[in-house]
Amino acid sequence: MTPKPGVPGAPGGSKPPFRGNFRGRRSLEPEHKINNLIKASQVRLVGENIEVGVYTLSEALKMANDQELDLVEISPNAEPPVCRVVDYKKFLYEQKKKKKEQKANQAKQEIKEIRFGPNTDEHDFEFKLKHAENFIKDGHKVRAYVFFKGRAIVYKERGEVLLLQLAQRLSEIAKVEQLPKLEGKKMFLIVNPKGKVSK
Repeated sequence: MTPKPGVPGAPGGSKPPFRGNFRGRRSLEPEHKINNLIKASQVRLVGENIEVGVYTLSEALKMANDQELDLVEISPNAEPPVCRVVDYKKFLYEQKKKKKEQKANQAKQEIKEIRFGPNTDEHDFEFKLKHAENFIKDGHKVRAYVFFKGRAIVYKERGEVLLLQLAQRLSEIAKVEQLPKLEGKKMFLIVNPKGKVSK
């Protein structure tokens, strides 16, 4: 049997580089260095169905070829570069799907506003605190603000204390993104959910 061309010293040869349809200036090359496009003499392999470790490029290409898969460089700046043995078409599909899901999660997160007055009483504060908790648990940011009507601006310190109290009461489920800040007749605070956004 005549050895396949492509990898010097590798009996099985190497799998021909994936040929995808890419638009624009990069139409002649894939999004990642793959197969014979990889220039490093050694690579670190990670992933399934392979023994994680450092291999010569020829060894890594042969492993990919034996499984009828592609050698894909995923961390080119590492020393040595990190590669995975995968089906490149499937790899691109999974990457695209992951980015789409991330964008969808970001789109789900809204900024909910809660308004206070500088003289908000305890009952009203607790009522609005409950709303803020529900918004946070649903994965939304909360923009709480105190509106100073007319001469009420003289009570801006009272408004700051109120917003800081709100942040403290929400501290177990939310983190402060913006400390109390005065803009015109509004002083606002922004808090963000801790952890992952609920779906």
